[in-house]
Amino acid sequence: MTKKIAVLPGDGIGPEIVAEASKILDCLRREFGLDVETEEALIGGAAYDAKGTPFPEETLKLAKEADAVLLGAVGGPKWEPLDYSVRPERGLLGLRAELELFANLRPAVLYPQLVAASTLKPEVVSGLDIMIIRELTGGIYFGKPRGRRVNEKGEREGFNTLIYSESEIRRIAHIAFQIAQKRNKRVCSVDKANVLECTELWREVVTEVGREYPDVQLSHMYVDNASMQLVRAPKQFDVMLTDNMFGDILSDCAAMLTGSIGMLPSASLDKNSKGMYEPIHGSAPDIAGKGIANPIATVLSLAMMLRYSFDDAASAERIEKAVIAALDAGYRTADIYSEGMKKVGTAEMGDAIVSALRSLNR
Repeated sequence: MTKKIAVLPGDGIGPEIVAEASKILDCLRREFGLDVETEEALIGGAAYDAKGTPFPEETLKLAKEADAVLLGAVGGPKWEPLDYSVRPERGLLGLRAELELFANLRPAVLYPQLVAASTLKPEVVSGLDIMIIRELTGGIYFGKPRGRRVNEKGEREGFNTLIYSESEIRRIAHIAFQIAQKRNKRVCSVDKANVLECTELWREVVTEVGREYPDVQLSHMYVDNASMQLVRAPKQFDVMLTDNMFGDILSDCAAMLTGSIGMLPSASLDKNSKGMYEPIHGSAPDIAGKGIANPIATVLSLAMMLRYSFDDAASAERIEKAVIAALDAGYRTADIYSEGMKKVGTAEMGDAIVSALRSLNR
């Protein structure tokens, strides 16, 4: 049965990197018989410019009808003066909420070919393989009340609400423990339970869920210590479980351990493993249109789609092997370039991966 992918290029470098992932899909269709079809729609700033809203109804309809969503990136300084309600990011947050994509999986893997690209010493990061599990539809990003006001002293105030229900914590904890069972059977839950009552509950519920997985070792760590440990000794972690805001920050920190944020994919899943797949980096408006963005995170996001939503591990592995082969051949975009390698642009890196993919069918 043909699977349908909703393709949402978005803003900035989004269209450029999604174009390279589309090349990979085309190759898988032609060379390996992958039975998928794609349809594009607008989201973010591009949607606001065309439709007056960052999240058009037709985009939501397509996303709900599709078996998975491939997203580029949203946002940029062009739209920052807009009211909060129509900024590009509202399209992304709306998509996550409408599709109930509560589980965000962010792997941080350092390829052997890129050890020199990391800012940390090789002995600290070589062999790095962490999975960060971030709760995605709750917490301070979605909590209400929120807004801005003038208080009784005549001062401006901004306020947000950090709130989690027991059921929200429980369901993301189960995801973390189940993934840990397929890895090295260790979960570190990150919170700020010594200061925030909301994350005190988080720790309690995660501990309760952990008792259902006696084969998995559970530890807890305050987020300030976790951020330090992630840089000091990152290989101590296997699966890191945390809330929406802490996960946003820690996963970007982990990105730099791998040499570049341009290398990290992500999957955002609902309870049935329908998902949205996107690189964790932003729209990078400073390099948009220059043809120098790294498309690998988007390509690897496509591999995650095939593995988690389409249950097609063979196709996912083909993509991952092709990426490794391109790196082995010395191809590097500017963000991961080192002396002696072949510096290439976005399209050239995509072509190198496609070429490596085709060679797997010979």
